[in-house]
Amino acid sequence: MARLRRFEDYRYIGTRDTMVFYDCDDDEQFEELEERIEASGLLTNNLLSSFGPDTPAEARNRGFRARG
Repeated sequence: MARLRRFEDYRYIGTRDTMVFYDCDDDEQFEELEERIEASGLLTNNLLSSFGPDTPAEARNRGFRARG
């Protein structure tokens, strides 16, 4: 199970530039998220979101859509 260092307790992470959320327990999605973070500086620009509760339903409730 891979997780981002500042988001260890969260499975679903959203990117505010595209309003898409990623499942960090899915290896393919996590790899794509890591690539986007490096290429776009999402972490340094505060463009990542976590959700409470940590569910796809809450991510959608906040206006994010599933990657895909």
